[in-house]
Amino acid sequence: MEPILQNIQEKVIEGEMTEAVALVKEAIQQKLPAEQILNEGLIAAMNEVGRRFENGEFYIPEMLIAARTMQAALAILKPSLAQSGMHATGKVVIGTVQGDLHEIGKNLVATMLEGAGFEIIDLGTDVPPEKFVDAVRDQQADLVGISALLTTTMNSMRRTIEALEKAGLRQKVKIMIGGAPVTEAFSKEIGADGYSPDASRAVALARLLMDS
Repeated sequence: MEPILQNIQEKVIEGEMTEAVALVKEAIQQKLPAEQILNEGLIAAMNEVGRRFENGEFYIPEMLIAARTMQAALAILKPSLAQSGMHATGKVVIGTVQGDLHEIGKNLVATMLEGAGFEIIDLGTDVPPEKFVDAVRDQQADLVGISALLTTTMNSMRRTIEALEKAGLRQKVKIMIGGAPVTEAFSKEIGADGYSPDASRAVALARLLMDS
């Protein structure tokens, strides 16, 4: 591996935003392929962040700092990726359900997915089922990520899936759900395709669903 890509990895993992951005600019100036910078620098870094989180070496604050650093570096790289014609791993519509204003978990999942090469359409919080439907139709999404942090808003997940079914879009997308009160059993009950307990495993789930 190119030494500069190893350095990018390390700076993203450590959350050193200024240094990571400068290194990505330098890698572009050195004419390294944008796809290589993404895969061996940024995606590799976020894979390591996810591994450390699962092993208890990192906690949510460290993940957030690394994710923000990755986003800043990715913003520098995006024009070069567009020029190279690289396609995203998949397109994800993500949002927190109607009645729920919590966004930290949803934002972290969105950032981790973006760091894994997915294109993200973030609908924000308090998203009604119809808005999910419109976004899936308009964006021709591959995946839908639905978040809820309140027990009282979990039923909005069910209504969102029902709305996608009614619109004739359910078979065209894979649906993954998550949030503190959500369980695997609830995921199966409402007809979602998968459940993730945290942002790190959401990436693995999204990749699995894309391949299924």
